[in-house]
Amino acid sequence: MTAEPSSPEPSSPGTVRPGGRTARVRAAVLRATEDALVEHGFSGLDLGDIAQRAEVGRTTVYRRWRGTTALVADLLADMAEQSLPRTRSGSLTEDLRANARLVRRTLADPRQGALFRAVIVAANCDEDAAEALRHFYRRRVEEWAPCVTEAVERGELPPDTDAPEVVRAVSAPLYYRMLTTAEPLDEAAADRAAAAAEAAARAGAYRRADG
Repeated sequence: MTAEPSSPEPSSPGTVRPGGRTARVRAAVLRATEDALVEHGFSGLDLGDIAQRAEVGRTTVYRRWRGTTALVADLLADMAEQSLPRTRSGSLTEDLRANARLVRRTLADPRQGALFRAVIVAANCDEDAAEALRHFYRRRVEEWAPCVTEAVERGELPPDTDAPEVVRAVSAPLYYRMLTTAEPLDEAAADRAAAAAEAAARAGAYRRADG
């Protein structure tokens, strides 16, 4: 284990964007948290083990994150920052399909899929982790909602279509598959999810109640 670097005062996870050594420590700890979640799940997280994996001093980890749920929250904040931007094809069909395929690739990936399952477990156990997960998905929905708004502007969808609801409808079947069935998460499943959400949106199923 390396010598312990200096550490800033405690702060809410994800609220600062440190530089230099602090940024390197955060990156190493978050990577170690990912590894531990994939290997052992949320119930197996241990701050001492994560410090050892990251090769930083235990007090650095305890002082900055204070507990495993704070680590998970910071990991989700980092994942939201690093998420890929949406595509802009000019076609609702292509945009929704691209979104569905991106979600599918993430959930079907052995590492990322295991990570998301562990994070969802954490969110069911702790309100801070739950809020971090909600924040992550709000960021992703906000990133992709303009593809629906632009389709409304092109006259492809009813004018009072709820864009975030359409985006959520694209990914919902894929998460359901990951969490409740053993069916494969293949591209065909992603394309069906996108097509179903698009058909429902065109039929007016996602019109806002106050529209």
